Amino acid sequence: MRSAFLRRIVLALLIVAPTVLATTYMASVLPHEGGTFLEKAMVAVFAALFAWISIGFWTAVIGFFVLLVGRNPYALSRLCRDVRSPLPETAATAILIPIYNEEMGRVLAGVRSVWESLGRTGQRERFHLFLLSDTRDVDRRLDEERHWASLRAELGAEGSLFYRNRRNNRKRKSGNVADFCRRWGRAYRYMVVFDADSVMAGSTLVRLVQMMERSPDAGMIQTVPMPVNHHSPLARMQQFSAHLYGPLFAAGLHFWQLGDAQYWGHNVIIRTEPFMKHCALPELSGRPPLGGDILSHDFVESALMRRAGWGVWLAYDLDGSWEETPPTVLDEMKRDRRWCQGNLQHLRLLFAKGLFPAYRILFVNGAMSYVSALLWLLFIVLGSVEALAEVFLEPTYFGNVPSLFPQWPVWYARWAVALLASTAVILFLPKVLSVLLALVKKRTASFGGTGPMLASVLVESLAGTLLAPVRMLFHSRFVFVTLLGRNIGWDAQDRGDRGIPWGDALAAHGIGTVVALLWGLLLFAFNRAFFWWLSPILAGLVLGAPLSVYTSRPAIGGWLRRHRLLLIPEEIDPPRELEELAAFEKAWRGREGRDPLEGLSGFVRTVVDPVANALRRSLVRRGEAVRERSRRKNLPLLEKALRSGPRALSGAEKKRLIDDPAGLAQLHRRIWTEGDLSLWLRKRP
Repeated sequence: MRSAFLRRIVLALLIVAPTVLATTYMASVLPHEGGTFLEKAMVAVFAALFAWISIGFWTAVIGFFVLLVGRNPYALSRLCRDVRSPLPETAATAILIPIYNEEMGRVLAGVRSVWESLGRTGQRERFHLFLLSDTRDVDRRLDEERHWASLRAELGAEGSLFYRNRRNNRKRKSGNVADFCRRWGRAYRYMVVFDADSVMAGSTLVRLVQMMERSPDAGMIQTVPMPVNHHSPLARMQQFSAHLYGPLFAAGLHFWQLGDAQYWGHNVIIRTEPFMKHCALPELSGRPPLGGDILSHDFVESALMRRAGWGVWLAYDLDGSWEETPPTVLDEMKRDRRWCQGNLQHLRLLFAKGLFPAYRILFVNGAMSYVSALLWLLFIVLGSVEALAEVFLEPTYFGNVPSLFPQWPVWYARWAVALLASTAVILFLPKVLSVLLALVKKRTASFGGTGPMLASVLVESLAGTLLAPVRMLFHSRFVFVTLLGRNIGWDAQDRGDRGIPWGDALAAHGIGTVVALLWGLLLFAFNRAFFWWLSPILAGLVLGAPLSVYTSRPAIGGWLRRHRLLLIPEEIDPPRELEELAAFEKAWRGREGRDPLEGLSGFVRTVVDPVANALRRSLVRRGEAVRERSRRKNLPLLEKALRSGPRALSGAEKKRLIDDPAGLAQLHRRIWTEGDLSLWLRKRP
């Protein structure tokens, strides 16, 4: 697309020209004007960092003008019709909800909210929902099956709500989706991929299908999911930022990318056939972390879809798409550790055959999301070394070239202040533009009013400034340990507002706090002027543990909300889908509290509860000969279970029993007629 090419040329010029000017200016303000090895290194790192932050700056600036004008001939939303305009029968769409050790009350409340919202569009029959489980723990897996069956019966969704647990969960989420495609993908023209905490309005889902139907060359359309529903101060800051600043960046990304956008892993609609044909992920040569399975699969899949000739678009102006963010700093860093490894893996694909240049740049950009932290840390260290060198080392007035005049090292403080101010403008102007746009578009009421909105920007900016060095240190360590070859495991994400204990915070931040204190004392003793320059960064590192603790406390988040700080539109005027989500989750918890068998493990309940036992047996798909072999093989195991109870069984032994329908039925019958029930009715602690 010629317009996309021209826009990217303009973006390149907007990045390169100011970076060259700022880098030249940076060299000129240093004492030796970039003449020493140390100063050359500082200038090189500064150039990379300035170019990096310039990308975000110009993306926000152009996004501001796109939203201000309001007309965009390339916006796919212009293709949407009334949501009740019937979708063609051929537009069958699967909604995929991959889960892994999730809290099922929250997951199924989201499923029900989507189901009810689809019903209000009158187009529910075009959609099927799939719970795709990768859970390996037997008890959790059986709880998932029971809760799914209960909700399916309650909704009358026997032909529309499905559950599958994968026997081999290799390749994580991407493998989970690929397994769906192999089994059922040919039955659906489109699939909408969720995360476990995703919620989308039925009208949004219908509009996504309409966009696909009217854009036959589109392979993926990515929505912009807005974070909601968490109450910790950190989560509230992230939610506020995404709602106020996020639209500028999303509109700017669409302007620069057009049909070369990125897939973000969830809240996206995908054309199933080309995805199955072209987006199978390669396994990288070598050992993890930079080899093996690709962790950040989404960027690669969008690059492969585009390579095959299909467009990938960002529906930046489509609302009704939501997600939840990590509620604490440590949960955020746990997620970022995985993303860092995946984004660094992308560099292995930088020169893969046939990829569009835009995606090669996006791979570098993704890696820079974390490498930039290491560069920032390096820049600060180099600056500190330079500051201390000016104190401890005797200046060299005459270089290697003979000269009658000395070379005086000069520090141009006013020029340095000007450079710092220009950098601050690049970092903070997008926030100013976001506020200005909210004022012009009369959206301030959605954030609690003009006064509370401005106060919220101040709170978010101050807290963000203090947290930035904390994130820098974590991200630098992630890059470093990944390059050293340390792999990451696969843990379920903690999505609850529980708060961080002081012990965990001190363990996570203690080293950084000690290093920052020693660093600060050294600078304060020998170069006090530079100490004050560096004090905001040192303050964030020293306060890392208390920042983590207090930004994780839901009670403080509640105080902020009562004082109308960090409010978002969904709290001022809640969409029906989110109101239903909260109501369904509350009802679910209340029902569990009235369940006399609540507290029993999933395995025990499946054995002793006749309904759960019958459900499990109905889900086992095995031939008669296989069933008979399993029954004979499991007889000693069945006797062990009767004699010693569930605590004597390993996870593998439990799995053998639940996969044997005849043995499971026999175990249920014999426990109630001849077994020791006290061994089985002990509830989980």
